[in-house]
Amino acid sequence: MSKPPFLELPAGARAYRLETARGAFAVHDCGTPERGTALLLPGFTGSKEDFIGLLEPLASAGFRAVAADGRGQYETGGPPDEGAYAQDELARDALALAGALAAEGPQPQASPRPRASPLPHLLGHSLGGLVARAAALRAPSRFASLTVMSCGPGAVSPSQRRRVELLLGALPVLGMEEIWQAMRELDQSPGAAGQAPYSAAEEAATPPDVEEFLHRRWLTNVPAQLAVTARQLLTEPDRTEELAALDLPLHLVSGSVDDAWPVPSLDAMAERLGARRTTIAGTGHSPNAERPDETARALAAFWTSLGSCPR
Repeated sequence: MSKPPFLELPAGARAYRLETARGAFAVHDCGTPERGTALLLPGFTGSKEDFIGLLEPLASAGFRAVAADGRGQYETGGPPDEGAYAQDELARDALALAGALAAEGPQPQASPRPRASPLPHLLGHSLGGLVARAAALRAPSRFASLTVMSCGPGAVSPSQRRRVELLLGALPVLGMEEIWQAMRELDQSPGAAGQAPYSAAEEAATPPDVEEFLHRRWLTNVPAQLAVTARQLLTEPDRTEELAALDLPLHLVSGSVDDAWPVPSLDAMAERLGARRTTIAGTGHSPNAERPDETARALAAFWTSLGSCPR
């Protein structure tokens, strides 16, 4: 799972519940949409905090960045019914979030720069990339662009499949605290599709408040959501050709190493999509958390390159 570099929100950022047509979602919201708005969806076992390092640099680049906990994730919460977490339901949630942001519209600008589009740029990390893709395929006209980060064409790689299967087997028989402790004893992060186990050095370097947060977040995630989305990671079909057919600007971002979807497969996917391709050197599955400044620069450069004319 992504490990945020810190937890304190930057100046001007707000944590609140964003009301949408499908309920309220816990978000971190930073910046003004001088150049546009970005909606950020976290990955498996993740949360909005995974994007905390992106907020200030994106805001400084002129973008409003809104990171959301999905249904069943951390502070958004959700029901125990597995049907609530089908991929189509999560895609509808993303569309509802986009609709709420678009309805607010861009703020008046004092500069002569052309008015930004009210449509948000959509970004999904890992599992969030599969959800973002499903939302874009369902209603591409609701977004200014789509960025998938550390997310491949279909199901996760064989090396990660086993870890996801272990979690799926544990969820019906063990409590969340028991799973956390078992994974820690095995020197693995819970359900961490796409990231190697923490090393002793990494553990020692984790600030105590971040370590406590990771534990609290794990316990707060809804088990039904973890089970359903874990199965999505194991069974997701390759929908690259469908995505390539959309009239939507596409961007594929990853680290230079990734076990969930190997980097060569991501390179090939970007070529099939005709998408912009960015690799953040020296990072793994979570460039958003590992090198947020470099990642934010790449994202802002892509969004800025699209201009400001609404679709």
